[in-house]
Amino acid sequence: MKNKQRGSGPKKGKAEDPFFGNESKRRRRRKSSDADFVESSDSGDDFFEGEAGEEDEGEEEEAAVEETADEKRKRLAITHLEELRKIAKRTKEQNDDESGGGESEKESEKGERDSLVAQILQQKQLEESGRVRRSIASRVQKPEASDQFQVLVKHRKTVTAVALSEDDLKGFSASKDGTILHWDVESGRGEKYRWPSDEVLRSHGAKDPQGRASKHSKLVLSLAVSSDGRYLASGGSDCHVHLWDTRTREHIQAFPGHRGPVSCLVFRQGTSELFSGSYDRTVKMWNAEDRAYMSSLFGHQSEVLTIDCLRRERVLTVGHDRSMQLFKVPEESRLVFRAPASSLECCCFINNDEFLSGSDDGSVELWSVLRKKPTFIVKNAHALLAANKKFEQRDRETIPNGHLESGDHTCESFDSSSVYSWVSSVTVCRSSDLAASGAGDGFVRLWALGSETKDIRPLYNLPLVGFVNSLAFAKSGEFLVAGLGQEPRLGRWGRIPAAHNGVAVHPLKLS
Repeated sequence: MKNKQRGSGPKKGKAEDPFFGNESKRRRRRKSSDADFVESSDSGDDFFEGEAGEEDEGEEEEAAVEETADEKRKRLAITHLEELRKIAKRTKEQNDDESGGGESEKESEKGERDSLVAQILQQKQLEESGRVRRSIASRVQKPEASDQFQVLVKHRKTVTAVALSEDDLKGFSASKDGTILHWDVESGRGEKYRWPSDEVLRSHGAKDPQGRASKHSKLVLSLAVSSDGRYLASGGSDCHVHLWDTRTREHIQAFPGHRGPVSCLVFRQGTSELFSGSYDRTVKMWNAEDRAYMSSLFGHQSEVLTIDCLRRERVLTVGHDRSMQLFKVPEESRLVFRAPASSLECCCFINNDEFLSGSDDGSVELWSVLRKKPTFIVKNAHALLAANKKFEQRDRETIPNGHLESGDHTCESFDSSSVYSWVSSVTVCRSSDLAASGAGDGFVRLWALGSETKDIRPLYNLPLVGFVNSLAFAKSGEFLVAGLGQEPRLGRWGRIPAAHNGVAVHPLKLS
């Protein structure tokens, strides 16, 4: 009789529904873990709870599993709002302590705290949309003699990529020897990511090597870390995009599909969407959360060298075809930008409507989405003296229009066609007017980006010997990370034996 009553209920029909037989893997895993928990606690207590309690518990577990995307967004928004309220409360208490006033009324306290939260949210929204820039460049103090790049992490071969986590506490670096390191920004203590065997790689989705290669190459050319810090993506000469779990430092997925080396990677901010650029002239889009391929973007006529993306679904790329292209993913359209007389080597977003690039003639260009040509060009930004490719700058003078301030050097005295003058990396401190560029001329240049004047003003030169293949600012602008080595990132057409292979950090003092 008991079985008959249970069979007549709606739960049996729900269990026999074929829809529930094709559940996603994630849901099956969560249900199986819940089932194991119930089975392990099966000691007779369920007999006293009765069937009604069992059904209620099952419905609660099912409701907890079936959280919709809107519910998740709401839950995260409430959590973020509570954190902002705590910050506003601390700010309010500090202001009250400084003013020396007594206890204020609770109603007015709550209203002032909510107004502070509203101001914080509005400021963040304006900064993320690109309508407001943080003024950091004017606050950067002139470096002292003791302020220099310090080698934080060492690699055996040239460092090809560096990346920072969203909280600026952890860093990631990769080199030509296939090593991927996860290190602490404060102490420099690093932990190595270990490549799995070929059998494990194949089980994670990797395909067998093509051509003459007998095994997967471990040469890493690019890195990218997701905004939540869960995933690290790497790409290299094996034509695969590899996905790692940053918490366990284990390999979790390999994405095949590219027919050439994967030269650049970037996560879209705030999402698990991953974009990869390759020597096969394509840009591919992946979903790290679902471990799935999404789409491909076509347009370049040669190798894709650099890629960048902000929060909007817009992807900025630079290729060997002397073009920079802005892909508008939802509209399935693109804009093509071409430099006047040079080949672009690197690029990055300033905001959604402006971006920065570096060229192989030693120039740094400022672009606007409204123009197909640069709005401002700094020529000879990393030029070398033609007579002597090793020069010193004792007082760290600024370099207006790309030339040294002291001395009587003219344009003819500089060699901007040398491989040591190629601008190999550019970066911008997020939502600010502070930028940096690197080459092999012995300096990292700091620049101020004019919001109203639409120009690039030089700030300071930071001495650093070696090819600067990758740069990354802290979100606060308090330090700059550089990945350097004895060779360029994508080749061996130059060599600086005196350079270190590693990651260097330079502190920036803000007034």
